[in-house]
Amino acid sequence: MKNVIDINKVSWVRNQKPILTDITWQVEKGQHWAILGLNGSGKTTLLNMVNGYIWPTKGTVSVLQQRFGKTDIREMRKAIGWVSSSLQERINGNLKTQRIVVSGKFASTGLFDDPTEEDYEKAKAILKQLGCAKLIDRTYDTCSTGEKQKILIARGLMAEPKLLILDEPTNGLDFISREDLLVSIEGFAKQEDAPSIIFVTHHIEEIMPTFTHTLLLQEGKVFEQGERENILTPEKMTTFFGKPVEVDWRSNRAWLTLK
Repeated sequence: MKNVIDINKVSWVRNQKPILTDITWQVEKGQHWAILGLNGSGKTTLLNMVNGYIWPTKGTVSVLQQRFGKTDIREMRKAIGWVSSSLQERINGNLKTQRIVVSGKFASTGLFDDPTEEDYEKAKAILKQLGCAKLIDRTYDTCSTGEKQKILIARGLMAEPKLLILDEPTNGLDFISREDLLVSIEGFAKQEDAPSIIFVTHHIEEIMPTFTHTLLLQEGKVFEQGERENILTPEKMTTFFGKPVEVDWRSNRAWLTLK
């Protein structure tokens, strides 16, 4: 099976300081991965590399079967959806939700081409798919933080990406809004035509059952990677966090507590 992401022995050095060191990571088509790590672990740097915003100091990177150095990175990015909380700050709050979703087709926070009626119908269908039918015709600034995140995910899906990156999408959400968003993500991830999804988080309880694989990053290095149940164990989490912890599995999700 062809890999959606193929990173082989990659390192990245900035100002003579190693940020990523000897990273090897493959994501197969159809797999959904969670990336777990503390602040400063290299998560954002790794995402920037997957998107082609930075290039490895050494090693090789291929995304969507396109090897860096032998492909048009700008074209490759059109097949990647990226949702992060920082994107919210660049959205015009006066725009209606479906207009924001449609902007994902053009990879912009505005619109540089004329959307068709078909585009708007598709945007509305995606919003409904995410359980956001009530948000249609609302302006962005009247939506809650959780609703805004769903709108941005819908925007990320507008161009029918082959890879969708969700960079800490639950930041700033209360417990109810967080769970609602996670259920929505779980729902569309199960669909037959869903893209491969990379979900970045600080919290293991956010790793829903659909994320069958987990990558642990620590100080710019791969601490561990593999199937979720083999990674999120008390022994590995204790070593990873440097604190004695317990892992309790409930509703097919891992919950972490300090001993």
